[in-house]
Amino acid sequence: MTTQSRKYQWFSIGDVNGFFGLMFDNLTVLSFLAGILVFAFQFPAEIVYKRMFPGTALGVLFGDLVYTWMAFRLARRTGNTKVTAMPLGLDTPSTIGIALVVLGPAFVSLKAQGMDPQAAAMQTWYIGMATMVLIGVIKLVLSFCGGWVQRMVPQAGLLGSLAGIGLALIGFVPLVDIFGLPLIGMVSLGLILYNLVARVRLPKSLPGVLMAVAVGTALYYILGPLGWVGGTYAPPPGADFHGGVPLPTLDFLKGFAGALQYLPLAAPFALLTVVGGINVTESARVAGDDFKTRDILLTEAVATLIAGVCGGVAQSTPYIGQPAYKGMGARAGYTLITGLFVGLGGVLGYVSYIVELIPRAVLAPILIFVALDIMVQAFLACPARHAPAVAFAYFPTVARLLAIKLSTFLPAAVFTGLLVKTGKELPEVLVTVALGNGFILTAMLWGAFLAEMIDRRLRLSALYLGILSVFTFFGVVHSSSPDGNMYLPWTLTGLARAVPYQFALAYAVFAALLLLLSFTQASKEPPSDDLGHPDPA
Repeated sequence: MTTQSRKYQWFSIGDVNGFFGLMFDNLTVLSFLAGILVFAFQFPAEIVYKRMFPGTALGVLFGDLVYTWMAFRLARRTGNTKVTAMPLGLDTPSTIGIALVVLGPAFVSLKAQGMDPQAAAMQTWYIGMATMVLIGVIKLVLSFCGGWVQRMVPQAGLLGSLAGIGLALIGFVPLVDIFGLPLIGMVSLGLILYNLVARVRLPKSLPGVLMAVAVGTALYYILGPLGWVGGTYAPPPGADFHGGVPLPTLDFLKGFAGALQYLPLAAPFALLTVVGGINVTESARVAGDDFKTRDILLTEAVATLIAGVCGGVAQSTPYIGQPAYKGMGARAGYTLITGLFVGLGGVLGYVSYIVELIPRAVLAPILIFVALDIMVQAFLACPARHAPAVAFAYFPTVARLLAIKLSTFLPAAVFTGLLVKTGKELPEVLVTVALGNGFILTAMLWGAFLAEMIDRRLRLSALYLGILSVFTFFGVVHSSSPDGNMYLPWTLTGLARAVPYQFALAYAVFAALLLLLSFTQASKEPPSDDLGHPDPA
């Protein structure tokens, strides 16, 4: 039978399950984007729904349509009638991360400068658009050299930094929402853990994500009026859709200067999605669908650029789990339907309606599953001896979460006072802020230098420490500014000036120590996979 005579079975019953899984993944991310901005930072909801959502959803529409076409092309080229398209959606770590460390802080900072909330929100939108355009350009360039980056940086740095985001941002933040409505959240979480983590089939093989959302939402609206949900019950929203047409615009140029200030926080997210794209393309190849890596990466880069130019504030990425969708029996129908559903939903406004209708405590368990998957993968994919390096990479993200919570819950005057509080050591709050600024890049470099040290490549480890020293000196990482801005350290005053000099010197001395130790005989012994702790005596 020739390749041309074999007809591609592009739609099957598995595409229905695949659609619900991929669609709810995207809606969950949009829900938390809106929730973080509207509830945590008091951002005007109209700008989120009518300005940010349409362009963001357009990026998903473009990416999923292209990936659907790629599946048809691969089926035609190989004669494989059961090709499964690569899933694409909104990147969970960067969407939540950018909302917490770029959009929210930018909005607060602009209001503190005297802008009224509406004007500050519009300027924040421009900054978000510009950030997406910059990320898209970075991804476009990295799509041609992502493989080189993946080979150069140890997996402990790449995956450990992502796992830290999984722990602190993707995992902990939704966990608070789940226990904010304990009964509703726990039922939904239980169904997700039962079906997706324990991998036990539900009766009649019903999709776990769909049932968790349906049961949780039904319980909320049945028990809510009785006062049994544990939180404040809100009746279903009126059928007032918040739609908008995502037309290309140059408004992102108005936020370009602001976006550059936050680039050290945002740029590492681009690198992580590129490396993630390489990994998921490889997993698809192992599962039997040999997509071209560069095509996958270029598509996600262009999708992000389109979203940014049209008002979007979240980047698209190929999702982990193409083999799982293949195991469901999905082909290309699920990406086609998801792209159309999410893209048209952003334009017509029903996506924002669904986001308002479904309680976040019901959607949060989906993110808990994503967080667990990311954290587990980081440990399983890396050599066992690198486990301490993976775990060490968690700390900068934890510091960033603490800094966010401190700045959110403490009055501005109190928070500022704690930054300059004098004592024998640098103020604890100032150190926490500095450790958290540039957290993704910090985590990657921390995981990398420790992995190289474990492998007895001390000079490479010292090189990563040297990079940390230079980056720290100019605020690329460990910025002493609460906003995480870069600077020339000699222009700073007071304790803020001590951070770049002291931190950079500490890294430099540590690097010099490793270079000296690299000449010892013990440093040339082969690394051990024994995770036991030696007797200090």
